[in-house]
Amino acid sequence: MRVLVGQGSCGVAAGANSAAEVFRTQITNAGLNISVETTGCNGMCYLEPIVTIEENGVYRDYVKVDKTAAEEIVKMLQGQENRAADYLMPEADTAVLNKYGRIALRNCGRINPESIDEYISRGGYSGFPIGDIIEEIKMSGLSGRGGAGFPTWFKWQAIKDSPGSDKYIIVNADEGDPGAFMDRAILEGDPHSVIEGMLLCAYAVGANDGVIYVRAEYPLAIKRLETAIKQANERGFIGKNCFGTDFPFFLRIKAGAGAFVCGEETALIASLEGERGMPRLKPPFPAQKGYFQNPTNINNVETFANVPWIIKNGGAAFAAIGTAASKGNKVFALTGKIKNGGLAEVPMGVTLRECIFGMGGGIRDGKAFKAVQLGGPSGGCIPESLLDTAVDYKALSATGAIMGSGGMVVMDESTCIVDMARFFLEFTCKESCGKCTHCRIGTKRMLEILERIVAGKGKEGDVEQLEELAAQIKDGALCGLGQTAPNPVLTSIRYFRNEFEDHIVGKKCTAGHCRALVKYYIDEKKCIGCTLCYKKCPSAAISGTLKNAHTVDNEKCIKCGECRKICKLGAVSVR
Repeated sequence: MRVLVGQGSCGVAAGANSAAEVFRTQITNAGLNISVETTGCNGMCYLEPIVTIEENGVYRDYVKVDKTAAEEIVKMLQGQENRAADYLMPEADTAVLNKYGRIALRNCGRINPESIDEYISRGGYSGFPIGDIIEEIKMSGLSGRGGAGFPTWFKWQAIKDSPGSDKYIIVNADEGDPGAFMDRAILEGDPHSVIEGMLLCAYAVGANDGVIYVRAEYPLAIKRLETAIKQANERGFIGKNCFGTDFPFFLRIKAGAGAFVCGEETALIASLEGERGMPRLKPPFPAQKGYFQNPTNINNVETFANVPWIIKNGGAAFAAIGTAASKGNKVFALTGKIKNGGLAEVPMGVTLRECIFGMGGGIRDGKAFKAVQLGGPSGGCIPESLLDTAVDYKALSATGAIMGSGGMVVMDESTCIVDMARFFLEFTCKESCGKCTHCRIGTKRMLEILERIVAGKGKEGDVEQLEELAAQIKDGALCGLGQTAPNPVLTSIRYFRNEFEDHIVGKKCTAGHCRALVKYYIDEKKCIGCTLCYKKCPSAAISGTLKNAHTVDNEKCIKCGECRKICKLGAVSVR
């Protein structure tokens, strides 16, 4: 028996380290022959800290485990009277966790990521050397999970066919989309799956050097990667003689500085070479001339994490999952106004509705769903009418959005779509490398228009100008960042044009979000004169006496929203 404490970044943030210390101290003091180990996040971030009791391959998950819960679980392990059952994962959440078979997340939350033996015990490092790896990947239909959805086998074949003795394999772990954390969870919870995937790729294409380019903001992922690489070297799985053969594969980590543009493969390569992260014209493609002009293959973390499973179970097994055009599973990060934020791994072809309301539990606080932003700042805003769209590359592209790396930012009725479009464009504008004029200047001009609209200064023709600028940027930008930067704005206009018109013509924000376009009111029928809003108001804009209805002076009001937050009766509203 062993105790696995979920100590991914989300678990640590929720207090998992304190719970782990209670387990170690009390289990040692009780003289129990039970090990306390670290594991990664199983994707149920909203239930962290999660603690799993594993005995003979059977797992029992306990959720929201604070110090008190840890003490109750230890009592249970000692056979004493306890309340540990109060912390068992609810059946509904267990059903969600086990609803679909996992591939990329198969070991997350179930093994100690710092133990190579545990990875091996679950079938790791068992498929080397083998036959035609590229053919199995081709049969699987695995597409790149980083956003473009390009056939993985084709990229591998291209570098294999490229002349040259020095070839490189690179993992793109520069996960920069707001609201995306799939790669981080895999690196923190199952780093050996990525290393093995790289090894299999390297052997298939004849590459002897690998680099994991991971953002420096992921210190825990880097730490666990360093441990995993050291262990793999010590076992002889990577290094000078992989698995006792004459095939060498050397692996290192490069911590990126957090530039979003370095998610683009040529900009990433420039950064690795010590240059400023800026994209290059293609062709030539990295498979022909990449890292220091040598043939280079780049895939993201999730793509490589799928490879060992495919080689072990066969390409046909992976291809049997999903749709005819989009094979296998996809991991999504559910964030925003959603009840159950975290990771969901689902087969390609399930609907957006299933992801948000099935896996994510729907919208929190009893509010209505409004939209979901797919693909981060490169993606698009999808309305409720399209919730039954299948999650695959072709179907999502038809909506004007993209699958991207898998981020889903869920919005409710209180979200202003215009301001959300402004937020994502502001992000891409700041992250533009500045190399090409269309992206550097065009996104700035679009942002200026959006900022004017949310400030209540929009004018007739602004929407049409946004559409015109967007078309020019998409056609003229050098790389994927600029070419997709207008997507959130275009889809917002496409599906929520009425909100833009409300801001521009009606000078109102229907979501009650944009400060310049709202006024605060107190309903005298609901207000009981508790004076909480009066005491909280920083600008003395609220007046009234105890047990009598209060009023708001909108000339003094700075629209901070504190009165609305503190009122438990819902007496404060915005119009």
